[in-house]
Amino acid sequence: MPWYAVHTRSRHEDRAFLGLQQKSLNVFLPKIEVWSQRKDRRKKILIPMFSGYIFVDLMNIDNDTKLEILKTFGVVRILGKPHGHEPIPLPDYQIEVIQRIVSSKIEVQQFQYPKVGERAKIVDGPFQGVEGFVVSTDLARELFVISIDLLQRSVAIKLEGFQIDKV
Repeated sequence: MPWYAVHTRSRHEDRAFLGLQQKSLNVFLPKIEVWSQRKDRRKKILIPMFSGYIFVDLMNIDNDTKLEILKTFGVVRILGKPHGHEPIPLPDYQIEVIQRIVSSKIEVQQFQYPKVGERAKIVDGPFQGVEGFVVSTDLARELFVISIDLLQRSVAIKLEGFQIDKV
């Protein structure tokens, strides 16, 4: 049976997952364990591997089934063709790989580095808190050049991946 990706509202993956399960659909919400920094302690928590997405296994996807999925609280849309309303199934091997990663309990880290032209905020070092635009990247070495406007002049700073965040 083909799997389909369902886009959910921000931070509504669990609610949409439960709603689709109650409708007797085969649903998969991959979660990974990460360290959460609290004010007084560090704690391991489970978060969705793909923020804003869950996966539904459907035998056939007719209009009634699509409508049932879309009427579920937290569901935004079923991913598909850009201008059509026909959902596109995901390859089975991709879901199998995700299931293996989740069941193996290995530590998975997610990085969302900014791309060239995007705004970035410096989170470490002497320029902490300053925002600028990414001018160039070297993802293999995790190096980024960020352009910062200071006194109406642009200054480029070379940073490592842990020192910046996407804005």
